Amino acid sequence: MNMELLYDNEFYLDPLVNSITWSGDITQAFRKLEVSITNTIDGTEQAVDIELGRELRLLSDGTELFRGIIFQHNIDARGKMKLTAYDENIYLTKNTDTKKFIHMTASAIIRELCADFGIAVGDIADTEYVIPKLILRDKTLWDMMVTALTETRKQTGQRFWLSAREGAVYLTKRGDKVTDWVLEDTTNLTGASYSQSIENLRTQVKVIGSNESKQPLERLAKNPDLIERFGVMQHLERVDSEMNLSQMEQQAKQLIEDLGKIKDEASVEAVGNVEVTAGSAVYVRDSLTRIVGAFYVITDSHTFENGAHRMSLTISGDESLPRMEYEAPPDDAG
Repeated sequence: MNMELLYDNEFYLDPLVNSITWSGDITQAFRKLEVSITNTIDGTEQAVDIELGRELRLLSDGTELFRGIIFQHNIDARGKMKLTAYDENIYLTKNTDTKKFIHMTASAIIRELCADFGIAVGDIADTEYVIPKLILRDKTLWDMMVTALTETRKQTGQRFWLSAREGAVYLTKRGDKVTDWVLEDTTNLTGASYSQSIENLRTQVKVIGSNESKQPLERLAKNPDLIERFGVMQHLERVDSEMNLSQMEQQAKQLIEDLGKIKDEASVEAVGNVEVTAGSAVYVRDSLTRIVGAFYVITDSHTFENGAHRMSLTISGDESLPRMEYEAPPDDAG
């Protein structure tokens, strides 16, 4: 595997590189690149003048893995320099605003926010569901987008994922768990640990709202099997007056499906594969921990050093996409 590090679309830093760590988290807006270089040839001056705000790209056999902006760097008296870059989605977290959206899909909201702040967009999947109203105050663009996607998921069950590629924001519809890669203790798996928890499990959901006459409305969804096994643990969801009983019932059913899951999570170490990143899925088999099955990759960290490629992953049976609950402002007049 031929790894290349391109600075400012002009200088290849490969001869200076000591190590590279490329990482991501499906719950975070952006991926990160951390690079250690020796930025001197003779020990008296820097080999390359590296500036904040310039672009850094990571390529593997000519294929771009990462494109981002340098946000931090430091260098010592021996020329040892560390660079930290984030992909373009960092700007979703660096801009805060107050916005009101009426009868718009999450897709339209994402496009509008990116246009307002001059952020490039790639393919934006159609989320279809028209959100009646969102009033979002003092929120980052990322929080606004995730809130809109959360409202969509609660009503339709459809899952969407924000990412960045080649300097643009992408929104992708998530399908079934498809595993293209196998990690097992007899070949490429070098370490593993496994845990399960019901801390965030809920066995029934109550959705509360009101009609135009301010009469209270509610719908309740239960999972009898989980109640028998773990007892009653209820989630309460309040919705605005524009949601009718049918929509409330649908939301309750979707929430009990989403919240009625045992959380399982594993950490694994393996021989590196650049195709395995946060958001992808892998099949894992480890005899001692009894990890067997298909899992989503929640976090990944790839390290390239001394010609070797290692990766550390957090994996889960649940996709763990980011969620942001919407609460209408108390002085919202409707």
